[in-house]
Amino acid sequence: MPLQIKEEKDYKYIDEGSGEVLLLLHGLFGALSNWEGLVNHFKSSYRVLIPLLPIYEMPLKQAGLDGLVKFLEGFIQLKSLEHMTVIGNSLGGHVGLIYTLKNPGKVEKLVLTGSSGLFENSMGGSFPKRGSYEYIKERVEYTFYDPKTTTKELVDEVFETTKSIPKCLRIVAIAKSAQRHNMAKDITTIEKPTLLIWGLNDTITPPMVGHEFNKLIPTSELRFIDKCCHAPMMEHPAKFNQILSEFLER
Repeated sequence: MPLQIKEEKDYKYIDEGSGEVLLLLHGLFGALSNWEGLVNHFKSSYRVLIPLLPIYEMPLKQAGLDGLVKFLEGFIQLKSLEHMTVIGNSLGGHVGLIYTLKNPGKVEKLVLTGSSGLFENSMGGSFPKRGSYEYIKERVEYTFYDPKTTTKELVDEVFETTKSIPKCLRIVAIAKSAQRHNMAKDITTIEKPTLLIWGLNDTITPPMVGHEFNKLIPTSELRFIDKCCHAPMMEHPAKFNQILSEFLER
């Protein structure tokens, strides 16, 4: 059953289950559906929230990490969230890192998977080719170890997004903001238990990036998933959920 999107004030989000809060943050071309396997697995024991980050709608002058973190702070304040486990994929991991450093009292644990913040190869670094369905399909497939993981619905969604010049401008602005914002010096001060779940075949944030995060965050542990690229929670949801469960239950 598809996830039900709720709306409150300027926010669209998923809110399933009850208990300790798992706050999920998607990436630049990510969607709420990316986390469907995780939501369905954990909603019986946790309250799982996913705000839809306003990547394509935010004012162009605010299109960057600072604007996304400010948006996230507003959502967390609106929902009166405390003692959260923040889980971020790709750009969402980057946003989660900045939020955690700014608001350490709100975060109990941190989970990063294919996170930007140190280094990434990304389609958003240059203007995405508009109007080329095959190019978009190829770039979406590049996100996965097994290209068959790429559904037509996912390619169609990204293709429709890149047909819009204003959306493309925001994508480029946010991607460049992420590339400029290297967090190597900042993350050494993180004291929260941190889990790093990395695809062993990640082409966008390669395994060396996972190792570097592990080296720089003193409280972190690193787990790899084989035959897996940049979105482990989509490619290997059962394995991802198992690793996450072990971490949460400690």
